[in-house]
Amino acid sequence: MIPLKFTITKQQWRLAKEFRISRGAKTQADVVVVTLSDGQHTGWAEAVPYARYDETVKSVMAQISKVAPQLTNTSTGQDLLTLLPAGAARNALDCALWDLSAKRQQSSVAHLVNVTAAMPLVTAQTLSLDTIDKMVSEAASLSDRPLLKIKLDRELILERMSAIALAAPKSRFIIDANEAWDIDLLKQLLPQLKPLNVVLIEQPLPSTEDHQLAGLEPEIPLCADESCHTSDDLPHLLGLYQAINIKLDKTGGLTEALQLLTKAQQQGFMVMTGCMVGTSLAMAPAFLIAQSASFVDLDGPLLLATDREYGFNYVKGEMQLLPSELWGGTHHDDE
Repeated sequence: MIPLKFTITKQQWRLAKEFRISRGAKTQADVVVVTLSDGQHTGWAEAVPYARYDETVKSVMAQISKVAPQLTNTSTGQDLLTLLPAGAARNALDCALWDLSAKRQQSSVAHLVNVTAAMPLVTAQTLSLDTIDKMVSEAASLSDRPLLKIKLDRELILERMSAIALAAPKSRFIIDANEAWDIDLLKQLLPQLKPLNVVLIEQPLPSTEDHQLAGLEPEIPLCADESCHTSDDLPHLLGLYQAINIKLDKTGGLTEALQLLTKAQQQGFMVMTGCMVGTSLAMAPAFLIAQSASFVDLDGPLLLATDREYGFNYVKGEMQLLPSELWGGTHHDDE
């Protein structure tokens, strides 16, 4: 067994404009990029540390530095499941291993995970939390997009959504409250949001309050985000949520994401595929999960001022197939 060579770097990607949710705002995406090489081929991947899960760029890089020296040319994502907990560090290493494996086999990750006919997908485009006027203006500029995701807190919810629905009457909407609501507010809002083309509500309550959803028969499906990381969470979510959001920075990579996808579908959950704010390199493995999802939210690169070379192309809300040069393709390394 030959140890793999590795590099770990931190990168900052400037956002096109300030991005605000109920928990705060950001103006740049801080990502960690990992490369793994067997001396002939090199795989790489990107992960986004997330403060909500007690992650920082420093802590994630430290986790990777501890585990990467243990990886060899026979290591797989299954090995990582026992070496690292779910999170951004495992995601970076796992997806880099998948990319490396595909290149070594002169194949593609899509082929390796049996996604034989990937298709372009409609993805949500996200409206950052802002004043009503600014959100309405943004919605109007995106009114030809089939699916919009609206970031909200607990203030002026109906006022915002009513105005946004008027500005984009042909769009469907996902609301993401990022844990900002309580059960009474949710019950009050559900029947009023249904006529406004709202088709999904992400994580309305804090994850510690999931139990309050028991017995609720919501007019709009509820999607677990902060409450769902890996397949181990599914038993707890049954009967509370109708959908789950699979993000690779939560699952700790494509390997566990595939397991979560299979088990969620077997248990009757709708699946949403989401992302943190990152480049197309972070979206690439998630795009494979998205092929089986009811809702796709992989617009991270659209929030950036610039994206990586060979990134995804988005055409009026439709995410086109990824050029093989970026990740997971059949091209030969020239490194």
